[in-house]
Amino acid sequence: MTTNYRDTFIAVAPDCPAPAAEAPPAGATPTVASLQYDLLRDHPYELTSDEVLFAVYAIRWGIDDARRTEEWERFFAKDQACLRASPLPKRYGWGLHHDGEGRVALVGLGTPEYDEFQRRTDLTQKAAMRSSRKG
Repeated sequence: MTTNYRDTFIAVAPDCPAPAAEAPPAGATPTVASLQYDLLRDHPYELTSDEVLFAVYAIRWGIDDARRTEEWERFFAKDQACLRASPLPKRYGWGLHHDGEGRVALVGLGTPEYDEFQRRTDLTQKAAMRSSRKG
């Protein structure tokens, strides 16, 4: 099972509270949001969704390089939520563009680039998942 999308734009959630893209707060203990943000900010179009999700998992659980292949298999043996469930498009105003190879880049809400991605008819358009069950 994979969480990867191809030629897809994930827009911010309809109930996203951010009026424009913002970096998740950095704290003593990195959050899922801050780890995903750092990876995608520093490596645009270099990582797939699967790679981002696993990298965050490996960092949070202290999985060393020697165990990564084994842990990758274990991690993806169970269904994983895709980046539509990420706090980046749900809370922090970041759209996610997945290119034809499935690699991901951040696209900030409130930018001309974001508006352009939303207008593109050659991309599958999806919205991030709502934070609440209302409406």
